[in-house]
Amino acid sequence: MKTIIYYFTGTGNSLAAAKKIAQALGDCELVSIASQKSDLRDIVPHAERVGIIAPVYDFGLPSIVAEFAGRLDLSKTSYSFCVLTMGGIGASALRQMNDIVTKKNGRPLDAAWVVKMVGNFVPLYAPKEGKTRDDLLAAADAQVTAIAGMIKDGRTVRPGISPLSSLLKMVMYNGFIWQVHTSDKEFVADGNCTHCGTCSRVCPVKNIVMVNEMPEWQHRCELCMACLNLCPAQAIQWGQKTKTRGRYRHPDITIHDMKVQRGEPEHPGHHGP
Repeated sequence: MKTIIYYFTGTGNSLAAAKKIAQALGDCELVSIASQKSDLRDIVPHAERVGIIAPVYDFGLPSIVAEFAGRLDLSKTSYSFCVLTMGGIGASALRQMNDIVTKKNGRPLDAAWVVKMVGNFVPLYAPKEGKTRDDLLAAADAQVTAIAGMIKDGRTVRPGISPLSSLLKMVMYNGFIWQVHTSDKEFVADGNCTHCGTCSRVCPVKNIVMVNEMPEWQHRCELCMACLNLCPAQAIQWGQKTKTRGRYRHPDITIHDMKVQRGEPEHPGHHGP
């Protein structure tokens, strides 16, 4: 059975899940949601199974993912699913996705799950490290394996009800969406910047350009935190607190993977810094 998985990722959690599920299903194509951003027409995947895998931001969907889901025409699809990765809680985002899909297609998702992984929003907290991080990712890996089996079997799994997550989304999410694209004004490159340009190459929405060998943000940010977390010199900051906090990238994801997400041609021999 042909499967298409659309994915969005900031520091690799969702892409790692997408890759694992794709490998388990076989005959599966991975398509970056960011690569579809400039085409505003409806998207009609020609596959019997279609999935969306993305992170949770402020108890809801990333702006780019919500917009994409509203253009996804599932009329040629017999089974649809969604997997959302999160650092805390966020089952309310599954309800949001299900509502968008239902409104567009007249039928809900066939299956939906959330998977807890390592959070990457360094402005609020230090990402998990060491054994704590490894144990969390191992548990997530086992859950993703189980999810792949349920998808393969065509299981129906409806989004659950999460009163706390839904309440927090009601309080937080509209504000997030209102200011997300211009939130990049908080990013700065400090004196540790080596002018390598990695930040500009990993940004999924091409929001960073290098001017006089320094990054400049263009105010179409998704707050995915790729630039801050993937800078090899840890030179990108958001205020003072991020200087003393660690960084996070899923261990299975490379800089090359992030460049491919942007829609750039694949060059297997080059994997970036």
